[in-house]
Amino acid sequence: MATTTATTAKVAEDATAVPYAARIEHVSKSFPTPGRTGGQQLVLDDITLDVAPGEFVTLLGASGCGKSTLLNLVAGLDRPSVGSIGTDGRPALMFQEHALFPWLTAGRNIELALKLRGVAKAERRPEAERLLDLVRLQGAYGKRVHELSGGMRQRVALARALAQDSRLLLMDEPFAALDAITRDVLHDELTRIWRETGLSVLFVTHNVREAVRLAQRVVLLSSRPGRIAREWTVDLPHPRRIEDAAVAELSVEITEELRGEIRRHGQH
Repeated sequence: MATTTATTAKVAEDATAVPYAARIEHVSKSFPTPGRTGGQQLVLDDITLDVAPGEFVTLLGASGCGKSTLLNLVAGLDRPSVGSIGTDGRPALMFQEHALFPWLTAGRNIELALKLRGVAKAERRPEAERLLDLVRLQGAYGKRVHELSGGMRQRVALARALAQDSRLLLMDEPFAALDAITRDVLHDELTRIWRETGLSVLFVTHNVREAVRLAQRVVLLSSRPGRIAREWTVDLPHPRRIEDAAVAELSVEITEELRGEIRRHGQH
């Protein structure tokens, strides 16, 4: 079990004994205030959240509420100022930008992740092709990044994240830069892959309908500093559509709560 620990609660050491993919306990995070010697800005305040095995959770909130900061902490890219984070193995992380190496083909980008994982050379190409099939990019192994559309690049980035063989996938607004139709298609693909693989997903977004369409649970963060303001269980059946009446109804409720948080914290 990979853990990041600061000053408070302790995470169980045996990953097989704990029923979570990620456990965030009383986590706070501060950063130095620019221009003020010794000054600290509190970005996250006392966050406690579990992600169950196989659960899809979305983190929602206004810009600057600390969503990406929290995801970076879970990924182990930074350490909390207070609190502890435990994960069942090392998480895989997918960003808004695909971050593919342009001098490598789609397949070679995936193979690089497999190499870093220690997969034998003879096994890498078959596994890369299997992952490309999983994200429905059959035949794209030899294509360069510049030959791929934005949606195809994000599919390759997803396949590369899956190549890390993690049980927890962290996604930081991975579809935000895509057009509405491409984003809609990738919502379907991500839902299919999540259900086929049994992965746990922690997905950051500021798009309320995206959060409701994808998640089993939506967690709303307040702003300045980020605290858990409210959670919703989304028990709508799959497949879901962005235009479904039930998705729209819950999205309206969550949007009103989000607007209230923004008003309370003086954001415009």
